[in-house]
Amino acid sequence: MGKVAVGATVVCTAALCAAAVLVVRHRMKTSGKWGRAMAILKEFEEKCGTPDGKLRQVADAMDVEMHAGLASEGGSKLKMLISYVDNLPSGDEAGLFYALDLGGTNFRVLRVHLGGKEKGVVNQEFEEVSIPPHLMVGSSEGFNIEDVVGEDVVGELTKSMQKIGLDMRVSALVNDTIGTLAGGRFYNQDVIAAVILGTGTNAAYVERANAIPKWHGPLPKSGDMVINMEWGNFRSSHLPLTEYDIALDTESLNPGEQIFEKLISGMYLGDIVRRALLKMAEEADFFGDTVPPKLKVPFILRTPDMSAMHHDTTPDLKVVGNKLKDILEISNTSLKMRKTVVELCDIVATRGARLAAAGILGILKKTGRDTVKAGEKQQKTVIALDGGLYEHYTKFRACLESTLNELLEEEVAKSIVIEHSNDGSGIGAALLAASHSQYLGVDES
Repeated sequence: MGKVAVGATVVCTAALCAAAVLVVRHRMKTSGKWGRAMAILKEFEEKCGTPDGKLRQVADAMDVEMHAGLASEGGSKLKMLISYVDNLPSGDEAGLFYALDLGGTNFRVLRVHLGGKEKGVVNQEFEEVSIPPHLMVGSSEGFNIEDVVGEDVVGELTKSMQKIGLDMRVSALVNDTIGTLAGGRFYNQDVIAAVILGTGTNAAYVERANAIPKWHGPLPKSGDMVINMEWGNFRSSHLPLTEYDIALDTESLNPGEQIFEKLISGMYLGDIVRRALLKMAEEADFFGDTVPPKLKVPFILRTPDMSAMHHDTTPDLKVVGNKLKDILEISNTSLKMRKTVVELCDIVATRGARLAAAGILGILKKTGRDTVKAGEKQQKTVIALDGGLYEHYTKFRACLESTLNELLEEEVAKSIVIEHSNDGSGIGAALLAASHSQYLGVDES
């Protein structure tokens, strides 16, 4: 009996040892995979780094490209388009004005009642309709909007309205960024630039007309000219590009173009997070032995969802867990996995916000408002910002504003104000119509 008992004990001990070895091996394997995932995260964070020195290099590059774009057509990746808007709202405009807002798939008519300096915008109403698909792909008697300049478009629109019996004259044709600049100027005469941070991004600012070498016409009476930068196409060797950004650009409809936009705008931020998660899943089994199929779908993770995860304050990061489950069909995520996802969101949003701040610093440099001039009182400078990304992504907005402050001298930072211009583009278009009509001596009241 003793020998049998001893033999049984030995067998049990051997079995337990084997099981223990398997557990240890599993833990080592799991630990190794987690370590690989953390290495991917750390490398991504380092390559997305935006220290102040790099941001100042980006701002300097933006300033250089702005000069080049103003010097000649095609002289820079920045188009620096002359808008022919040389007379921004003064705040005195009064009367009833209409703005037609043509979006990608919607058409909006905005009616604005202006009451001058005392009353401001008295009332505004709008109607929005979807554009029928056949109109989006059709033509207007051979008229191609891409082949004409602003004045020709205004002429064609006026003719079209006359044909259908509309007693209306087109006073101004503007894009949303210039509209936001005009809307901001109506309320505050210190507004000198506007930035859109939404699905896409752009910037416009007020330039001295005599500082535009490619302008060959007579100088406007105001001495100023609004420039539409089209800054989404800015590119510089100082931009912190990662393998995910390069892959996103390569697979996009416009490879090699809109690089700045692909780093800072709402269209792309969520997909950069998705691409980083996909690499973790493929190389470190971050979500288990199989790669979640949904994680391979481009743009399935939208920036609003990224923002919701980034702002999750629940103790167990329940919002993150729900988003992963509902969008990517990834269940049973651990808390440390969810924390990693939040960290990824923070890396991408922080880089985007800080680069946007560097872009604004570039505009301040070009306009000479980034330093205190000896013997001169520092001018107050207001930047009007609009767009869903800026409006709704709180951490992005806070990071942008704090970064701009840290990049400026203390005395200059005190004079720089960022104002949210909610729906400024539609109101701004109406204001430009009013301002332009007043400039021409036309009474619209």
